[in-house]
Amino acid sequence: MDGTCGYLEQLLHQDIPLTQALGLGVSSWDGSELRLSLPLAANLNHKSSMFGGSLYCGAVLAGWGWLHLRLREAGVVDGHIVIQQGQIDYVQPVLGDALAVCTAPAAAEWDKFLALYRRRGLARIRLHSRILTGTVEAVRFSGQYVLHR
Repeated sequence: MDGTCGYLEQLLHQDIPLTQALGLGVSSWDGSELRLSLPLAANLNHKSSMFGGSLYCGAVLAGWGWLHLRLREAGVVDGHIVIQQGQIDYVQPVLGDALAVCTAPAAAEWDKFLALYRRRGLARIRLHSRILTGTVEAVRFSGQYVLHR
């Protein structure tokens, strides 16, 4: 695990203790895509599949973590990130370990978000994440995140 992944994992476990119970790990970050790991064993439900609440948390945290790292890289360290709204589609059950993946929005959308925050101290951005089990997309999530001073 590289330094950025270790940094984010430690931050999540310290500031959001639920992430420890979920067994959430930071698998990779390449500057445009964040991957978080979710083990089935820590998130098992009564149907021997992954609990829907764990999947929701993983999807939200993939977006939150992505935004935190991109802001850090952009030199923005004075803001607070909150999830304002989320929509999730459970496409199929997750029967094994999973990855929560968030990828970068369009560059123009990111630039507009960053400029608005720097000017007003408040901005919103919609991020999309998905939960993969193997190569299969099991969950789709769209969330609106707010950054405020």
